[in-house]
Amino acid sequence: MDIARHIALIDELCFRPFPAEHGHFVAVLESSHGLRDGDQGERAATVEQYERYRDALHERLASRRGETEPWNLRTVWNLQTVLLRTEREEIPEPWAALSARARLAHLWEAEGTGRWVAVAVADADESDEVQLLAVVTREAPP
Repeated sequence: MDIARHIALIDELCFRPFPAEHGHFVAVLESSHGLRDGDQGERAATVEQYERYRDALHERLASRRGETEPWNLRTVWNLQTVLLRTEREEIPEPWAALSARARLAHLWEAEGTGRWVAVAVADADESDEVQLLAVVTREAPP
């Protein structure tokens, strides 16, 4: 993992104009190869590795932007999960999609930008590759 390159990309996304069709970016920082429906042991090891990467990114960014608590996207808020809330209410993007893909995200508001940043490991769908994601959006978490 090239942490400096990932941080530079996240910083850039905090100031780059959003695409006209939606107000967020989802960047794949790292992605596994060949783990779709693959060896579960190798998948688990990759998830652990990407979680360490996620935590390292958060640690470096938190030192610059202020410490934040991780938001567990499957258990936070007053209801059981953001994912369950999507069955009863409209959850804005990118939060609905992220809650379907990731279990835990480090989340903070990027000071002075009006944007929210989340770093997460997308591993919920075992038929998909494991990915380390950075999400930058103007949409506050629900």
